[in-house]
Amino acid sequence: MSTVATGPGRYLDPWAPLRATTQARIGLGRAGVSLPTAAVLDLQVSLAAARDAVHVPLDVDALLTGLAGLGIGEPIVLSSQAPDRSAYLRRPDLGRLPASVDGLPDDGWDVGFVIADGLSSKAVAEHAVPMMTALVAALGTGLSLAPPVVVTQARVAVADAIGQAMGLGTVLVLIGERPGLSVADSLGIYLTHAPVPGRNDAERNCISNIHPPEGLSYVAAAKTALNLLHGARALGRSGVDLKDTSGQVPQVS
Repeated sequence: MSTVATGPGRYLDPWAPLRATTQARIGLGRAGVSLPTAAVLDLQVSLAAARDAVHVPLDVDALLTGLAGLGIGEPIVLSSQAPDRSAYLRRPDLGRLPASVDGLPDDGWDVGFVIADGLSSKAVAEHAVPMMTALVAALGTGLSLAPPVVVTQARVAVADAIGQAMGLGTVLVLIGERPGLSVADSLGIYLTHAPVPGRNDAERNCISNIHPPEGLSYVAAAKTALNLLHGARALGRSGVDLKDTSGQVPQVS
């Protein structure tokens, strides 16, 4: 890393202005042929945070307390067919299937919500409740909203069977995204219209990188979700044919 002298024994770091604009690791410097000790230690901290985000169990009780205050019904708790975290990580297929959908209410709601731990329980613990609060506020009173369903050891597709069992018009999955070395608590929202088992990723829309203040804000994510929801209802499907209209919401009868 080059430095610019500003006086006897003092140097200006030319990377500092750029580093302030991004979470990426740039201009880390060097000590001989290696990184400086501070950069190595910072990397190890980020690796540990990423591992914890994947492996630390979701505090379901704390999450349920927050979700119960949304006013859209008592939260429901399910698990996927993965019996534990090890199986979940080794067998993605098991995380895509609920252990059971027996007893789920079926009232044919317009919109349902599945909150899944995914690959970052930290993201769900920190962002799911405020994100749900913003979503409920954005959706307003014109749509019927199902009680939220919390699913552990879960991947996005687990909501397809749940959505079908509950008669949902559209399901929104809030899920912890795969942690990286810059962000370990990023939340994603996946929208699937007319959910049924067998839907593929091309039939979904994703809003990612939700982790304010550095990432997408709850209000912005909720606005995008609302636009996509109305678009899906007008189009009759979600996925690659559905685009965010950036505020131009189609009229739905």
